[in-house]
Amino acid sequence: QVLLVESGGGLVQAGGSLRLSCAASGRTFTNHGMAWFRQAPGKEREFVAAITRSGYYTYYADSVKGRFTISRVNAENTVYLQMNTLKPEDTAVYYCAAEAGDLSSNWKNYDYWGQGTQVTVSS
Repeated sequence: QVLLVESGGGLVQAGGSLRLSCAASGRTFTNHGMAWFRQAPGKEREFVAAITRSGYYTYYADSVKGRFTISRVNAENTVYLQMNTLKPEDTAVYYCAAEAGDLSSNWKNYDYWGQGTQVTVSS
């Protein structure tokens, strides 16, 4: 069992920045590739970014490439999502997820999920 708790969401103006955090507990953090997904009202869950167990490789959705950065600190059991140049279309609930593999963009491959944190970007 891996418990994931997200934090850092909020309301920000377009062009602004937010940093999301996901704290993990339970099973060994380094056994899991980590990712961020998001879901806007009335839309399907969408892949945002993923990072390997080592933290060495990352993978991004085209919609956030160049604006968002995923990172992890294994010693702290934490994964981050730095979001810059935010746009109204980034508004969604953001979820942290853990998988047994690495860099999957398919939400069905993820075994553990946090409760989500709301990000709202005003125009």
